[in-house]
Amino acid sequence: MQPEPAAPPRSQDRRALRSRAALMAAAVRLVSERGTTAIPVTDLTEAADVSRQVLYLQFGDRDVLLVEAAADLVRRELITEADESGDAFSGVQAMARHFAAHRSFYRAMLTGSCAFAMTRTLNGLFGAANAKTVRELFGELDEQVARDLAAFVAAGTGAVVNDWLIDGADPLDPLDPEELARRLLRLAPVFTGGGRTSPDGGPR
Repeated sequence: MQPEPAAPPRSQDRRALRSRAALMAAAVRLVSERGTTAIPVTDLTEAADVSRQVLYLQFGDRDVLLVEAAADLVRRELITEADESGDAFSGVQAMARHFAAHRSFYRAMLTGSCAFAMTRTLNGLFGAANAKTVRELFGELDEQVARDLAAFVAAGTGAVVNDWLIDGADPLDPLDPEELARRLLRLAPVFTGGGRTSPDGGPR
């Protein structure tokens, strides 16, 4: 018996994926270059070489596109690298390097029209990523407690990152990722009950 021939690839799906990827790449680039989320839809579609209709079909509106582009960037670059790092220390350093490298983009996203949706999306991504670490630190927990604790850690981490990105060094000056890593790592022994810390963040 001859095997059934493989179904031909769905070219429409491939085109839609290419258009989606092009729009998200254009969103990251234009927001980073201009330092604002107030990017006209026409500029986004021209940069992605697609029609306005494609943007609305794929994302619904501009702000949804911008938030989806940010989530895609986090998944592709940050969460993947943090997962591959193998330990919390390296993961924090990877996060600090990522936000420093994309400071203009994230600063605009966290202060622009989609700031609320952006914050919720980041908290959701980091909350899911933190679930394993929370269980390693605190052992077996009730499922709801584990989710709430992961969300708590994600929101607190996000608040520190936001402060560093938005209220830290002059926007024109490069950020030092080691500074953010130190700030976050100094919190670990306090949060996990590892004892009081000295003013420089080390254990007493």
